[in-house]
Amino acid sequence: MIREPVVAGQFYPDNKEDLEKMIKSCFKHQFGPGTDSAESEERIFGVICPHAGYRYSGPTACHSYKAIASQSPELAIIIGPNHFGIGKNAATMIDAQWQTPLGKVQIDSESAKQVAEISEFIEIDEYSHSQDHSLEVQIPMLQEILSNEFQILPIILRSQEMKTAIDVGNAIYEIAKKKNAIIIASSDFTHYEENSFAHKQDKALIEPILDMNIEKFYEVLYEKRVTACGYGAIASAMIACKEMGATKGKLLSYATSGDVSGDTESVVGYGSIKFV
Repeated sequence: MIREPVVAGQFYPDNKEDLEKMIKSCFKHQFGPGTDSAESEERIFGVICPHAGYRYSGPTACHSYKAIASQSPELAIIIGPNHFGIGKNAATMIDAQWQTPLGKVQIDSESAKQVAEISEFIEIDEYSHSQDHSLEVQIPMLQEILSNEFQILPIILRSQEMKTAIDVGNAIYEIAKKKNAIIIASSDFTHYEENSFAHKQDKALIEPILDMNIEKFYEVLYEKRVTACGYGAIASAMIACKEMGATKGKLLSYATSGDVSGDTESVVGYGSIKFV
């Protein structure tokens, strides 16, 4: 089965040349990480990446992708929120390739079956993945920055409370520890608030992420009502990365759509964080 792209031509260009050009321009953007090579001995277990239209969140996302390029992962475990609320509470899929304008990427079906067996919540359900952009927008970035062959393990979350995140995080760890894997949590931060307020809200939520403190993370999320859409994906990644040996998160970049576009009245926040 081929999972066709649903936001090509909207969130990113729908032809190969324009898409490659756009990703390069995101790297070179004033909010991007630049194009000089970043060789690092540091072991990166996972990253947080935004998932909006590339013109807004692409430069921030590129910081995470630049960080993991030298890791040459064979498996990208991508977790994101289910914006449409369709399908299962947590879902992966098998026997499929994800199509983008840059080509097809194979799902690691064996790992998908295993993660569904280990987890109480994750089920195999392609319908859950049929309309959402949160995982899709990460794949062309991976195709562009990784020179090696890689497969994906897509996990989409309709349910994002702490008990789901703990279960999903532990299940992902069981897969990741046996592979050369990178964990990618796909999430934007504050939605549709004034720019300086978004910065303040997101700074408060990012602190417990950097400390890898999941209880504090949920506390801040609920108390301050931070409208980060993929909070369960972030929490799952924190848990899995901690199990794998990560001791902290490092903020690589934070910017809002308002910082990028100049329209600061109603913005969305974007952060790139690596777990090391």
